[in-house]
Amino acid sequence: MAVHKLILDDVFDEVLYTLIAIHCTIEDYRLAYLLNKHLGITLTRKSSDLDYNNSKSTYSIFEWKDEKQLTTWSLVSNICKTESYQQIHYESLFENQERITKTTHLIPEYKRVNYFLKIDNQFNFSKEKYILNSILNISQIATAYSIDSNKLRSKDNLIFS
Repeated sequence: MAVHKLILDDVFDEVLYTLIAIHCTIEDYRLAYLLNKHLGITLTRKSSDLDYNNSKSTYSIFEWKDEKQLTTWSLVSNICKTESYQQIHYESLFENQERITKTTHLIPEYKRVNYFLKIDNQFNFSKEKYILNSILNISQIATAYSIDSNKLRSKDNLIFS
């Protein structure tokens, strides 16, 4: 019997994308508005947030599909804060509950980053630098920089579809 061997090298090529980390303290909808205004894009809020760990952490996401350049732009929050209550047993007349706020991150390696802008189409260096400079010109943004996605340990969290 003959043995057939399938070579799947071309099938599983890594998707090329540009990833920009954004540090700012403004709300996600305000940042999306400012990026739309300064970059000439049209980010809109998706109907459902990114859901990880069975709704234990959700992250807001804005997306725009550029049909002309075949590019998908995604703005995603890196921080999720959830509140829970825990019973505390003291010897007192009243029942006490303590409110606990738990913070989780989409990309744990970059805990100080507030938002990520993922562009699913690798640009040349000059185009990426133009986008980064446009973002840095927004006064509400403290800083922004490109991240090498090949060095990320949790890059599977950046798969949004």
